[in-house]
Amino acid sequence: MLVEGIATEEVAALASAGRAIGQLHVSPNEYLYEMCVSPVWGSPSQHTRAKLPSTVICSIRHEDGERLRRRLADGEQVRARLEAEVDTGWRKTPLLVADLDADNGVDDAPFVLFSGHHDTWHFGVMDNGGANATMLEAARVLAARRSEWKRGLRLCFWSGHSHGRYSGSAWYADEYFDELERRCVAHVNVDSTGGEGAAVLTNSGVVDELKAVAADAIVAISGQKHAGRRHGRAADQSFWGVGIPSMFGSLSHQPPGPVKMLTALGWWWHTPHDTMDHIDPKNLERDTRIVLEVLWRLLTSPVLPYDYASYARSLQAELARLKTALEDRLDISALQDAVCELERQATALARLSNGAADKAADFINGSLVRASRQLVPLNYTSGERFHHDPALPHRPWPSLEGIGELARLPACSPDTVFYIVHARQTRNRVASALRQANEALRDVLDLKL
Repeated sequence: MLVEGIATEEVAALASAGRAIGQLHVSPNEYLYEMCVSPVWGSPSQHTRAKLPSTVICSIRHEDGERLRRRLADGEQVRARLEAEVDTGWRKTPLLVADLDADNGVDDAPFVLFSGHHDTWHFGVMDNGGANATMLEAARVLAARRSEWKRGLRLCFWSGHSHGRYSGSAWYADEYFDELERRCVAHVNVDSTGGEGAAVLTNSGVVDELKAVAADAIVAISGQKHAGRRHGRAADQSFWGVGIPSMFGSLSHQPPGPVKMLTALGWWWHTPHDTMDHIDPKNLERDTRIVLEVLWRLLTSPVLPYDYASYARSLQAELARLKTALEDRLDISALQDAVCELERQATALARLSNGAADKAADFINGSLVRASRQLVPLNYTSGERFHHDPALPHRPWPSLEGIGELARLPACSPDTVFYIVHARQTRNRVASALRQANEALRDVLDLKL
């Protein structure tokens, strides 16, 4: 296969499924980019190892690709020889974890997970040395005021991000699932901070319920209005199945420019040119200040700043779109009613949270975390909490995909009856999660704290 653009897991999966012998990728510029192409999130199991790429993959520079295309256009028969040595063996990799407990004497207290990867391609000064510096500095500054924290901070430096398709964070999520489910209230991930020319701060990923937290911090430090981009399937976001609200990954980006730039992280990203000269100290300080603002709010807010009314409005819009496309093939009105109830209760709980006393805040936080364990997986996973979805692009609200498949099917299709079976099962799973989330919020509201 001759492919335009850098190697990706999506193309590797398609090529492997099509039994291609090899892939020849043409770079959009004169640089060659190191890429992880596995569509398997984390380490493979016996059920997913067959999904590992089976083709030989090679990248060539743009000018070489142009020469090859001209020869093909002239009708010349071109032969390409690709050789590769692939090592997919198992090995231990380092993972650094540091706990900073809140200075409140509470054992087994909730904590915020603050993470970034420390493995890299070549020198990796921006990706991910900049973010490693951000993490160390943020921890140093925050630790000086631990007496004001309401919850703890856990720093994790992952390996296996670039070379193992998030194997470090995926292993951690699996190994510590129980503790994370009980104690972790948010995940802040940082990647590639401080890049030269990284002037755009409006497009970092964040879940619906934390959009306001990101927007407030970004406008306070940079004056820019955050647009709240939906997370992609990347950035060590291995914790959605646990039900942990998350934000960021890459934070600052390059403005739109020529093809040479290639990515929002700069033309030097994933090349030997990711060196110190592509770090802007002022941008690094700015990005770190934004991360500090976010962490300070998550650590010190008496009530966790989850906005599940905003989440509900986003889900309402998705269900309204599906209902129109479904016509009368499946009734999802019960889901819409449950989401309306979620919005009402989340709005009421937000009013109750203002000025809540410490004990009341504890009850409210417990309710919000219980709800998050049901709602986050609906938004960002296929609905299976204990196995990682593939490292491939996914549609918004992947847990609704069974209903979405029916909605996209032509109304007169003879396969409709089969699709309805799966869509109905999907509806039941989503309804169950919404019921449990609503019960969690109702438990606090009924107390009339």
